[in-house]
Amino acid sequence: MRYFVISDNTDTQVGLRLAGVEGVVARSKAEAEKAIDSVLADDTVGILLITESLAQLCADQLADLKMSGRTPLVVEIPDRHGTRNHDAIGRYIREAIGVKL
Repeated sequence: MRYFVISDNTDTQVGLRLAGVEGVVARSKAEAEKAIDSVLADDTVGILLITESLAQLCADQLADLKMSGRTPLVVEIPDRHGTRNHDAIGRYIREAIGVKL
C-alpha cells in the first residue's frame, strides 16, 4: 500500500514528493475528479492525501468514498493557506468527554 497526494499547488506536491509520496497537481474541479478516479482505479494506493480546498470542491465525490470504509483512506491536509479547522482536536475532546483544554 502506498500514499498518493492530490494538491492544488506545486509546493505541496513537491514537498511530499521529496518524502517519497507520488502525486499530481489539480488546478480545477475537473482535474481533481479525474485524479480521484485514477486513484480509485489503482489498487496499490492505500491512503489518498488531498488538500482541503480540493476536498471542498470534490466533497460530493469524496463523501461516498469516506463513508464506504474501503481503501483508499482519504485524509484532508492543510493547503498553503493553513487549515480551515483550527481547533478540530480540541473540539473533538470537548464533544467526547466534555473537557475544555
